[in-house]
Amino acid sequence: MSTTADDLREEVRRRYADSARAVTEGSGGCGCGSGSCCADGESDEGKFGETLYRAEQRGELPEAAVLASLGCGNPTAVADLREGETVLDLGSGGGIDVILSARRVGRQGTAYGLDMTDEMLALAQNNAREADVTNVHFLKGVIEQIPLLPDAVDVVISNCVINLSTDKPAVLTEIQRVLKPGGRIGISDIVAEDRLSGEERAQRGSYVGCIAGALSKSEYEAGLEAAGFEQISVEFTHQVADGVHGAIVKAVKTSDPESRGLPVIQPSGTSGCC
Repeated sequence: MSTTADDLREEVRRRYADSARAVTEGSGGCGCGSGSCCADGESDEGKFGETLYRAEQRGELPEAAVLASLGCGNPTAVADLREGETVLDLGSGGGIDVILSARRVGRQGTAYGLDMTDEMLALAQNNAREADVTNVHFLKGVIEQIPLLPDAVDVVISNCVINLSTDKPAVLTEIQRVLKPGGRIGISDIVAEDRLSGEERAQRGSYVGCIAGALSKSEYEAGLEAAGFEQISVEFTHQVADGVHGAIVKAVKTSDPESRGLPVIQPSGTSGCC
């Protein structure tokens, strides 16, 4: 029986719900067999999760937020967040990047976290209260239909989540829609070398393990350009499998898409909140 996009999304949702429950119930780790749901085994430790954050950053956070760290990088370290900005974290999980971002943008700024998993949202809200950050808002939804109005945020970050989407063009289009003109992205993700076919990526790891669904470097660059971004950069940081790497993805929303012949993206059918 073939696996549909809905099947894959539900598999991802279940795995991350299990992770949140494992942290909440105090069973240690994220409940995925090692430091991250993206890790497929012990050999992946150190390539995903809390070890990618500096010790002083981990020390500022509730233990549950650190334990629930499931990413492949540290987007807050590359997003160049500034006082007073509004930032959106796609796939915010236990809230580690939202909390760090909220502190970086200060009380005049705002940090949103978007996640589709009730268990993760509840964990993130508890972590934000324990961290005593008040300039945060957690939203339920999917990253292919962001529940924010156009031009709502200055920066979009994400940590090892876009590779899990079954409709990546929709994600990149939505990011462009909610960013203000000149807004930017600072994303950590899993990216494949151009030499690997989709079949070869699947041989190196599962979809929920963040490998099979990874874009190649050139696919990422082309997707961002098609969505209306410029100053695009996709840089490998560390290898997670043969030909597959953790990567930092940066880009800036084109200030005037009409001047470049790009479509002006209208809001999706999702109701906006802000």
